[in-house]
Parts: sequence; C-alpha cells; structure tokens
Amino acid sequence: MKIAIIEDELLAVNYLKDLLDKQSIVPVTEIVILRSKKQAIEFFETQSADLVFMDIHLGDGMSLEIFEQVELFTPIIFITAFDEYAMRVFRHFTIDYLLKPFEEEDLHKALQKFISIRNNFDPEPTLQSISTLQQGNSDIMKRFMVREGNKLKSIDENNTAYFFASGKYLFLTTKDHQTYIYDDTIKDIIQKLNPEVFFKINRKFIINKEAVTEIIKHSSQKVELRLSPEPEVNTEIFISKIQISECLNWLNS
Repeated sequence: MKIAIIEDELLAVNYLKDLLDKQSIVPVTEIVILRSKKQAIEFFETQSADLVFMDIHLGDGMSLEIFEQVELFTPIIFITAFDEYAMRVFRHFTIDYLLKPFEEEDLHKALQKFISIRNNFDPEPTLQSISTLQQGNSDIMKRFMVREGNKLKSIDENNTAYFFASGKYLFLTTKDHQTYIYDDTIKDIIQKLNPEVFFKINRKFIINKEAVTEIIKHSSQKVELRLSPEPEVNTEIFISKIQISECLNWLNS
C-alpha cells in the first residue's frame, strides 16, 4: 500500500512514519513525503496513493487548497492541531480527523476504520464498473445541449471529439473544430457517457476514441495522446499514470 504524508514539520513526519512502520493493520510498501502544498499538487497531478495523511496548516498555505487544484479520489486521514476544520474536511473522502498530539491507539483506530470501508471504495470508476452501472440505465447521454449565441444547439456524441476542463469551466469540442462551454463538471459528465465511446484520460480530458490520431509512448509511465482537432489550450495531453493500462486496452477494443 502506497501512503502519502502531507506534512511540513519534520518531527511530525518522523513520528507518523515510526508509528506506520510498527503497525500491522495495513501493509505499507511505500511512503511518499510531501512537505508543502506545491509538492502535493505536483504529485497528485500525475500520481496517486492508496491513503493520504494530511496536515491542514502547511508552510505555503492551507492543504485544503489542494482540492482546488487537483481532484483527489483518495481516502484521507487529517492530522492537525486545530479542531475548527472538522466540518470542512468531511466534504472530502475523510476517514478520520486526528488532533495532535495523537497516540498510537488513535492511529490504529483510524487505520482500522479505513480497512473496514476500503472494499466499498472505488477511487476512479473503471470502464468495467461504469459499463456494469449503466447496463440497465437508459439515461446514457447521446446528445449534449450547448448555447450558441442566443440559440441552443444539440451536439451528437458522434460529433463530440472531447470534453476538457479549464479553470472553472467545462468545454465541449466537436470534430468540426467548434468549442462550446458545457454546463457540467468533468467528474459528473463521465458518469453519463457511453464508456465504449468516451474515456476520462486525466483530470482535465474526456476523449472520444475516434478523436485520437497518435499514441506516443515516452516511457512505461508516460503516454501522450494527439487529438484531432488539436485542443485550443496549449498543452501536451498525457494519460494519467493510473489509467494507462486501462486506457490503452479501451483504445484497442
């Protein structure tokens, strides 16, 4: 199990690592130390963990601001000296809220709680799970209503090249090079799409299989896609590392 610790105090990091090394509730294969909000954002933009321990006050800001920059579908145990954030953190996938200084027994209870619900936790809906969910669901979206000036226009899924998120907005780009603001979020729209046609390759892009023109494998953990039409946002498009295998299988199906 890969564990990420987001904590800027070295003594607190070492204390938690020591407790994790001694416990036998969860098998720990790797511990990643992230000492700042910036490091955490950079890490979760391309990587993931099975469990996160997160302090709230960091040297470069509040760790809760991380959620404004990246989508985290990972269980979190918050560790903090402040109790006033308890209500705010439970908006996220919070397992427990440990007040410093916490004891070994407190950590064990939090880990046992994590284990008890882990089997019901699916951090990123897979192609298979979405297909199963939607087999009996007639509400899969085939057309998407967008605004064009003062008119409404319906875009067929076959003419939809991809959805992409930028800032606070979600955009829909068609195969004939038109881009529209679409009133939804990338997290919600993926649940409504046909999984045989669309795939969420990373936190910003949901693509139509037919929009892929090239697959460039930089390494085993870095795969780039070229799309047509090319996105208006000037960015290279990489498949999220945890999605590479499934995405390549989807593209090959």
